[in-house]
Amino acid sequence: MNHFPVITSVLSPQQMGQFVAMQYGLKGMVVCRLLKAGISHTYLIESPEDRFVFRVYCLHWRTKTEIEEELRLLSMLKENKIAVSYPIADENNGYIQLLNAPEGDRYGVLFSYAPGDKIQFVPEEIHFRIGRLMATIHQKTYQVQLQRITYTPEVLLHCPLKHLSLFLSDDTDEMRFMKRISALITTEWEKIAWQEVRTGVAHLDLWFDNLNVDAGGNITVFDFDFCGNGPLCLDLAYYRMQLFNIERDQEKCDSKLSAFMSGYESVIRIPEEEKRILPLLGIAVYTFYLGTQCARFNDWSGAFLSEPYLKRFISQIIERYAGLHDL
Repeated sequence: MNHFPVITSVLSPQQMGQFVAMQYGLKGMVVCRLLKAGISHTYLIESPEDRFVFRVYCLHWRTKTEIEEELRLLSMLKENKIAVSYPIADENNGYIQLLNAPEGDRYGVLFSYAPGDKIQFVPEEIHFRIGRLMATIHQKTYQVQLQRITYTPEVLLHCPLKHLSLFLSDDTDEMRFMKRISALITTEWEKIAWQEVRTGVAHLDLWFDNLNVDAGGNITVFDFDFCGNGPLCLDLAYYRMQLFNIERDQEKCDSKLSAFMSGYESVIRIPEEEKRILPLLGIAVYTFYLGTQCARFNDWSGAFLSEPYLKRFISQIIERYAGLHDL
């Protein structure tokens, strides 16, 4: 009988290990296991000599050009001696693999392994170092343009609300709040003194889940899957928002935020206009990711995304953050 069509699949780790070993000329016994299934699927590749991460992009998630631009950015950062997980070339000096999955052709890329571990509750000294590293990245991505998405109000706010409306009805308090705050941010966006705001390529997802810290406190950043064009301070705004979400003790949150901002400004001074708009941009990026969860429901969020989840996310995080900043 014919195989029934599928929306998304998890490719066999055993076969993936064999495929990567052959394509990249890895010697000895190669072990592969699935680290995370999401919008992209992440595999840990271990050989006797080294460890790697192999990312498999879900169908219709990124075009080949978008992936090439991400890899171009990473190669540029690596050449400038910035600690990032970088792409590895195969035996034919290629970087992007084409995988014939049941749902259609998917792309895969092998990356260097970021040494160290993830730390959820980061001490102040590490926040300082993360701020410094983010600033160093921004020094290199300032005024750079990629053939990738540009983060505008349409992308960050308007499209996400359309996706959100498929799961949360208009007559709920949470949806009314999201429409109000999105309209406010859209209006304020037009008032920003853009000549005082640095633009270039933002990581857009730089927080503890996408960096590893080794025993010496050295930090390596990975997962540039959402990198795109726009205000660099989107990264600052998102980091602040994530810290607010994770560190519920306001005094500790403020202290760690101060360390992070000091680390950043030990490299680059943050313009006052950027500081002013950080609360607005933080909510915008969170709205974008909420919309992404809804839009990619079939890939990874089906296990948890529901109306109660969305209401909690909005009321306990976004609305609470907005209230803290009188928005």
